[in-house]
Amino acid sequence: MSAQPQGYYAASAAAAAPRAPLAGDIGADVCVVGGGYTGLSAALHAARAGAKVVLVEAETIGFAASGRNGGQIHPGHRKDQAELERWLGESQARDLWRLSEEARALVFDLACEGCDLKRGLVIAAHNASAARHLAEDAAHIEARYGYRELRMLDRVETAATLGTTAYPAARFDGGGGHLHPLKFARRLAALASDAGAVLYEDSPALAIARDDGVVETAYGRVRADHVVLACDAFSDALAPELAPYIAHVESFLIATAPLGAIEREHPSQRSRGRRYAPCARLLPQERRRPSDLRRARELLESAFRYRRDGSSAHAEGVSGPGGHRHRLWLARHGRHHAHAHAAFSGASDRASCSVTAIPAMASRYRSWAARRWRRRRWDGRNVSTSWRVWPPRKFPGGPLLRKPMVTAALTLLKWADLF
Repeated sequence: MSAQPQGYYAASAAAAAPRAPLAGDIGADVCVVGGGYTGLSAALHAARAGAKVVLVEAETIGFAASGRNGGQIHPGHRKDQAELERWLGESQARDLWRLSEEARALVFDLACEGCDLKRGLVIAAHNASAARHLAEDAAHIEARYGYRELRMLDRVETAATLGTTAYPAARFDGGGGHLHPLKFARRLAALASDAGAVLYEDSPALAIARDDGVVETAYGRVRADHVVLACDAFSDALAPELAPYIAHVESFLIATAPLGAIEREHPSQRSRGRRYAPCARLLPQERRRPSDLRRARELLESAFRYRRDGSSAHAEGVSGPGGHRHRLWLARHGRHHAHAHAAFSGASDRASCSVTAIPAMASRYRSWAARRWRRRRWDGRNVSTSWRVWPPRKFPGGPLLRKPMVTAALTLLKWADLF
């Protein structure tokens, strides 16, 4: 049996009923490989469109990054809109904004029950430069996109909201939010099952035969007209051609013991990777290894006066969410490897919305008819927006230098945060 996900989110969610592994040979219209947000959303929306869907997951539903992430719901993308306008032009940046709004609305709708959904998001500025950037971005979004949910908080308001004087300013976003990531993954699974999809756990895909659409697992196989690969950073074992586009990035989520002193309700506060859980815990997320958690505890003590004997109730790693050079969904719903095969990948701190919404949009790109998924004519445009697409770019350095270069980049970003 696969191990259940460990850590705070697993401890704070009711135990899930196990799903049987795949045994024997079965047929399907669509086989989805991967039981995270992307795979579950693909299974859900394909099944709702009338497809016969089978999903295979190597561990348990939401076992990896989908069940252990920060749970933030962000409007917009990882790149701010002004930067997207410079990069892509105003028209395409506006289309991407509309895409993000559609994604956010979809996640709020899907997470409306049983996911500890909270409205509101606070992004804290760690210095005056960061505060100016947040204010300028808020003014730009309101003026150009009519988004009026953003409000800057001064030092006093920030301290009252976050319970710390460590930050000079912050920005409250009434359109953002937070959810329990593992509960959300399990809700997507329940909705997919209700729509008719069949989900198998403890069924790692060992190989995919591209010519005939056969997915081999340890104890069975699925013959499908279409295969969706939704394994993110773990995709390279099944599709080696994806390896140059993926770099493994590790992060670690710590859950403190209940704070006690912070009993009031907060919006979903995000302050450089720290958030409050519903039970008044702090959940800092760090790009640090467990051996360096002492430094994370020191930061908690200095910023939030958290002492509680210095212990943490949970410390877990999210190993291997994929870093991608273009951390935006700018490929044609993923990369097509052969006829009827597609892969979806890409994670960031704003991925909860995008990785849930993109498969839903892809399901509109294909329509269900005559017991087969029929591809609509591809005209170089996304079904939801009108921005152009281009091939993804590979990480430089090759397999030997990729990890050292990612480490160097993260170190550089930490250094840049000082200014």
